[in-house]
Amino acid sequence: MAKAKSLYVCSDCGAQSTLWAGQCNQCGSWNSFQEEVTTSLAGKEGSKGLRFASFAGKQEIVTLSEINAEDTRRFSSTINELDRVLGGGIVNGSVVLIGGDPGIGKSTLLLQSLANISQIMPALYVSGEESAQQIASRSERLGLDASKLKLMAENQVEAIIDAASKVKPAVMVIDSIQTLFTDVLQSAPGSVSQVRETAALLVRYAKQTGISVILVGHVTKDGALAGPRVLEHMVDTVLYFEGDSGSRFRLVRAIKNRFGPVNEIGVFAMQDDGLHEISNPSAMFLGRNETLSPGSVVLASQEGTRSLLVEVQALVDDSQLSNPRRLCVGLDGSRLAMVLAVLHRHAGIQIGGQDVFVNVVGGVRVFEPASDLAVALAIFSSFRDHTLTKDMAVFGELGLTGEVRPVQRGDQRIREAIKLGFNSVMVPEGNMPRKKEKGIRLIPVKHVREIQDIF
Repeated sequence: MAKAKSLYVCSDCGAQSTLWAGQCNQCGSWNSFQEEVTTSLAGKEGSKGLRFASFAGKQEIVTLSEINAEDTRRFSSTINELDRVLGGGIVNGSVVLIGGDPGIGKSTLLLQSLANISQIMPALYVSGEESAQQIASRSERLGLDASKLKLMAENQVEAIIDAASKVKPAVMVIDSIQTLFTDVLQSAPGSVSQVRETAALLVRYAKQTGISVILVGHVTKDGALAGPRVLEHMVDTVLYFEGDSGSRFRLVRAIKNRFGPVNEIGVFAMQDDGLHEISNPSAMFLGRNETLSPGSVVLASQEGTRSLLVEVQALVDDSQLSNPRRLCVGLDGSRLAMVLAVLHRHAGIQIGGQDVFVNVVGGVRVFEPASDLAVALAIFSSFRDHTLTKDMAVFGELGLTGEVRPVQRGDQRIREAIKLGFNSVMVPEGNMPRKKEKGIRLIPVKHVREIQDIF
């Protein structure tokens, strides 16, 4: 009889210990040890584990100049916004991990993409959570032509790899990695060991065969991908699905990408027949009214290689509490505290006894420093009850000494404002272009105290 024993595995780095500890001595993370019951299976490990361990193959040592970079080929996912996030399309032999909250649209987006890809090349959809009937029902509801899409409902990774070796698809979706298990281990599906081992098998299989694998990952209550942290290091690309539960808009953001830029976003709208691409997200997120209100400012932000115009709103009101509230949605709370301190020290704006609320309209999350100037203008506009000049966009970073610092890709932000019909853009003086832009007035700003002169 095989003897079972308990091990404690760190969910962040995968370190093992025979005793539970509050802090991992390998990576230093707290409360990350999870108990797993393992069984010694020498015979099984020798029969199956070694067979899959040889997928990497033997490679000869060559010089870097001998490798042709053009051999890295891509093919389209048939969804332009998804191709943008991936860096231009799906790379042959790549492994993509996509995570997001339950019901946000991960399976819907991938089913739409694979149904279209299957009309051009072989594609395989593997579901470990839903039955084949459920997936067929969703495909019918979405109105997809899935007549050529191969489908498999399976949890065992060895069976999945055997089936893929026979079908030989160009791309394979695994929904989800937390439901898979391998016979080599006796721990439950979703445990640290199972997620790490099954992902390693799929990664080696993808690299050896050239099949592109897309893994769907669950997220924790904190919004991070469930399972060991090493899972994100094993894959080539990590995508996150973002979106407010009360909004129909969805963002797909690249957190890691070995074949393209990070922080690139794709914008979708959830409708009855699935996810629809938004080709001009700036116009969607703005929704400007004919009459502007105090506290409303248009921010020219940059998400990856895409310029995005969003509306930042601020509300400053007398506080009824001993400790005034500072609340922001879609922005970094620590940067809001810094902006308020800079306004008080260098612009003479006394808002110590007021509640301050800042929101980015449309459920967008902006965490770049270039939003500082827009937040400062929105707060000042609401505090003085003055309306900002109509059709003006803003961007710039604030320093602790009150200076307005230049930001990257200033020219792209200005061109995006021109495309959407803005008449003026407030920019840091360091971002003033050498050639005068036609059809728009640029307002250079050197110090935060200058914002009082524009009203």
